[in-house]
Amino acid sequence: MDDTDPLLPPFAAKIAVVVRDDLETWQRLNVTAFLVSGITAALPELVGARYEDADGQHYLPLLGVPVLVFEGSGAVLASTRERAVGRGLPLAVYTRDMFATGHDAANRAVVAAVPGASLDLVGLALHGPKNAVDKVLKGTRLHP
Repeated sequence: MDDTDPLLPPFAAKIAVVVRDDLETWQRLNVTAFLVSGITAALPELVGARYEDADGQHYLPLLGVPVLVFEGSGAVLASTRERAVGRGLPLAVYTRDMFATGHDAANRAVVAAVPGASLDLVGLALHGPKNAVDKVLKGTRLHP
């Protein structure tokens, strides 16, 4: 049994977010926040303990593992999605249609209406072993 703490370096796994390279800045930030929330909700064991300052003020806990943000074209996002699905990695998606919705149920509906290979992806997030994530990210580049 591996008794290493996944929240302490060296990290065996990581979270990667990939956003479309043609999005406005506000869209990139919005998509990144939503996608990381999906990973966090699905993998609560990746969340560390709450924070506390020297005055005793408490703050919410944060993810305890690295989150790297990448960018790529729509075609790169589609192939990244295919590789992640093929490897069975936990995956969150954000599609262009979701910008026009106003709530979570509508977001799920616009994704459900399109086959996975045809999704107009503007972002995705995944979590997994570093080596597997690195292979899935082929063609992306670190966000500037």
